[in-house]
Amino acid sequence: MSTLLVVDDSPTQRRMIADLLRANAFEIMTAKDGLEALELIQETQPDLVVLDIVMPRLNGYEVCRRLKANLTTRQLPIIFCSSNSTEVNRYWGLKQGAAAYVSKPFRPEELVETVKQVLSKR
Repeated sequence: MSTLLVVDDSPTQRRMIADLLRANAFEIMTAKDGLEALELIQETQPDLVVLDIVMPRLNGYEVCRRLKANLTTRQLPIIFCSSNSTEVNRYWGLKQGAAAYVSKPFRPEELVETVKQVLSKR
């Protein structure tokens, strides 16, 4: 079973995404912001991160940059899941090293399939 880290500052969004992925046989951890996410990743080494962009303390772009700059986390797949859904945001997210970008609101099956596709490439 793959372990995923869901990072979102909205408790409602975080719970909804976590419940959806848990219902699809993934083990789930959650973090409320980028700093908490970086700490959890170092401690637990998840298989994939579902990451919001707009968060307090450390935004998703910066979390992604830090993970990709670190030799031990460089290969960790990241899926941005954000309401910033313009082409510029999508481009910038992928440019930071994310494997995929899912715009909120999303269809549940869209996120689940994206996670499965990214994990299959690992």
